[in-house]
This record gives sequence, C-alpha cells and structure tokens, in this order.
Amino acid sequence: MFKKILIANRGEIALRVIRVCRELGIKTVAVYSEADRDSLHVRFADEAICIGPPSSRESYLNIPRIIAAAEVTAAEAVHPGYGFLAENANFAEICTSSGLKFIGPSVESINSMGDKAYAKDTMRRAEVPVIPGSDGVVTDLKLAVDIAYGVGFPVILKAVAGGGGKGMRIVRAADELEKNFVMASNEAEAAFGNPGIYIEKYLENPHHIEFQVFGDQYGNVIHLNERDCSIQRRHQKLVEESPSPFISSALREMMGAAAVKGARSVNYESAGTMEFLVDKYHNFYFMEMNTRIQVEHPVTEEVTGLDLIKMQIEVAAGKKLNKKSHKPSGHAIECRINAEDPANNFRPSPGEIKSFHLPGGFGVRVDTHCYAGYRVPPNYDSLIAKLVTFAPTREEAIDKMASALEEFTVEGIHTTIPFHQKVMKNDLYRAGTFDTSFIEYSNILI
Repeated sequence: MFKKILIANRGEIALRVIRVCRELGIKTVAVYSEADRDSLHVRFADEAICIGPPSSRESYLNIPRIIAAAEVTAAEAVHPGYGFLAENANFAEICTSSGLKFIGPSVESINSMGDKAYAKDTMRRAEVPVIPGSDGVVTDLKLAVDIAYGVGFPVILKAVAGGGGKGMRIVRAADELEKNFVMASNEAEAAFGNPGIYIEKYLENPHHIEFQVFGDQYGNVIHLNERDCSIQRRHQKLVEESPSPFISSALREMMGAAAVKGARSVNYESAGTMEFLVDKYHNFYFMEMNTRIQVEHPVTEEVTGLDLIKMQIEVAAGKKLNKKSHKPSGHAIECRINAEDPANNFRPSPGEIKSFHLPGGFGVRVDTHCYAGYRVPPNYDSLIAKLVTFAPTREEAIDKMASALEEFTVEGIHTTIPFHQKVMKNDLYRAGTFDTSFIEYSNILI
C-alpha cells in the first residue's frame, strides 16, 4: 500500500480522497490555487502546496507544477479525482514516467476511450450497440452534411475530447449545420484544446443510463449496476439515482453485460463509467465512457455498501477485485447543490456563504467542502455539495430527500436547492416517467 498520495484536484472530491487515505493510514498532499487557500482540503491534508493563481490553466491544469509538488513531497501516487486532468492521457503518462502511480486506468485505456469517436469504433468492434453516426472526427462541412443526411436529421455534434455538455450542438435541419459546426468546434477548442467534432443521430427524449464498472490489474472487470442520470439541463446532470425506475431487470442484465464487455475490450483498470442512451422502445446505445470516478459515485456506494474511492486506491496498489455478485439493495438519490440561481437561467452565484447548515439523520449524506464564511470562487465548477438520501424504496428516498432539502440552509449565495425541491414534488418525477427532456416538458422552471 502507498505511504503518501498527492490529490491533483480540489473541493469535495479532494476532501473525499483525504478521508479515505486517513482510514487506510496513508499520508496526503493537497495542491491548491490561490483562490482555494481557505478550502477544507487544504486544511485537512497532511501537507499542502500552492501551485499557482486562480486560473485552472495556471494551477490545476498545470502538469509541471503538480509533478513538482509530488516530487518535493515524496508522494508515491497521484489521485486525479474528476474533471481537470482526470482523463488526460498525457498527465497519466507523465505521472508514470516520473515514478508515480496514476490512480486510474492505463494510458492506453484513456486514449482508447477518451477520444469519443475512437471510443465508438472500439465499442463497435466489441459488439456493443452504438448510436449511428460518423466513423471518426469530421473535418469539413461537406462531409458533415453527407453524414447528417445519411443518418437522418436531427443530429448532434459532439466534441471528441468533450464532457459536461461542452462542444455539443443539436442540429435539426441542413441550413443550421454550418453555424453549429463552427460553434461546436470553437467551443471544443476553448474547453479542451481540441477542436475535433463527430456526428451522431440525435435520439429524441432518451433516458441517460450509466453503468459503474471496475477493473483490476489482473484482467478482472465487474459492474456495480446502473445510475439514472436523466434529469439534466444542457447535458449537465442535476439529479442521479439508483436503481433506474425506467429499465427492467432483463434490460439491466443486458446492459451490465455490455458494459463489462466494453471495459474488458480495453483492459480497463480502476473505476469507470459506461454511459448509454436508452430510447422509448428500450433499445440501448453506447454514448461514451468516463475513465474516472464520477461526481455521482455516492449513489452507487449507498446501494452497494462499497467505498469506490477505497477500491480505486486498493486496485492501484495491486489488490484483486472481489468478483462476487454485488446486488444492490434499497434506493439512493443524489441532488447536486450548485452555486447557481435557477430562477435566472441557472446563472452562476459565487460569493461568501454567510450561513451553512447541513441536513442530517438516518439515510442522509452530504459530501461538501464548504462552510459558513467560505467564499465560493468564480473560477471553477459551481458544485458546492452533493446531497444523497438512501431508503428501502424509491418513494421513501424521495420523501427523505424532500425533507433534507428543507433543512439544507445556505445563505449569502443562490443555490439549486429550490429547483431540487420542485423536482421532488413533481408528479412525473415521483412516478418515474421522466427522460432527458424533463425540464423542458415539465415546465418546472416556471
């Protein structure tokens, strides 16, 4: 087992890794920007090193500074968390060449699945269903038009290096293609440093179902069932739950087998997520693979009783996976509490938190790095907390979430708590009859 791990991230996920390391007797190194000087991950790590100014590009995305921090503190491994460099194959390769264990998949796996177009081709060869579309990156408008007519409008343009809804555009007619192609490419270049775009048939009102997979260094791959992530705004997940109220046990078995087959085809190690879209006829299609731990991993932890961060560290240290069946029990729901104003088109709301009271009680979990007096910086993702409830049934988990949201108090900034309160009371959501267009057709923001 490692003696010291550097956490190349910030916020609640950095704090989450620190807590697991403490349980395992592992020393931790936090890195932080000048904007995060007062963050809890800095306070609770054994060592902390400032790696630059507030800009992500000069701090959390600055590979030389992170590697230097690991070297001067004699860290043996790096945990990338999610976001920032978590799916950056170059970072993983530099960690390895610097004698540091990258706590995540191999460079080859990241390369295979990180390029979304190449990932589709890989899954196609593994006989996992994929959405019809381009065979790879589309470099010119004429080819884009030909492909769009071939699969049929509407289509969706996606950044090959994308995530989080960036570099994505829905195109419903040929005369909209040129403008959206340029916009998607420019946004992809700005967000990921890669302007590459690929094209897929756009599925109307699908369900977004993802499967948690795990692999070890010995070729063992398992799945830990699904999460339903269909409550979204602009392709950004807002509410996640497990199990999905939409899919049947037979479909769950088929999708789980496909997820394992896909992960095994790239010799996958560590935590990963196979993301699928499921149409109204229960046909499922591979969308992408996230080669990292997900924001919503606590949902899976609650229904399986497994600590996924601990598993990541143990697998990286050479431990074999327990391959026995991990059947979920009960129901878990996660609401992402963001520093945003849902009454004003989810406008970001950075600033000082004047008052911060967390809900509690049986079956209530809050993962957060915030506290009263903490200043939410404007430089990073707006997530300030993840509220998770667990209960024997979905109805009870929803009721518990509604109660917890009433108790959750954040003053000084706007948050998405009022939005989540509306969702928990919504008849369509409570009935489980929702998909990725829920926000539009439910009129929940009015």
